[in-house]
Amino acid sequence: MCHQTVCLVARHLEANGIPTLCLGSALDIFNAGRPPRASFLDYPLGHSAGKPFAPADQLSVVRAALAGFEQITVPGTVARLVNDWGNDDWRAEAGATQGQDTREARDETPQFQLPADRDAALASGAIRA
Repeated sequence: MCHQTVCLVARHLEANGIPTLCLGSALDIFNAGRPPRASFLDYPLGHSAGKPFAPADQLSVVRAALAGFEQITVPGTVARLVNDWGNDDWRAEAGATQGQDTREARDETPQFQLPADRDAALASGAIRA
């Protein structure tokens, strides 16, 4: 599921009394999506729960993320996990316009299918005019 969708679902669940914590590797989307609480892992997209075939790293990521339920007390906080991928080779590909991981800076302008959708977002406080 995409980071933006997770943020929206988390906000809905929290508004209905269900605690949530988002874990992901797209900080700009977390900042724009404003989930109630989130843990950011600076790993390549698709590896938000840890390195493949590395159970110790995966367990470390999950434990650190779950600690956010106790440590994150201010709504909208995005905690940065300290886990390290080990090298930065993936960053060159992530910034490229070709390849598997082509992250680019997020357009911070909210997009809506219908004018009524924008009106609803304004009325709910999800966005500001």
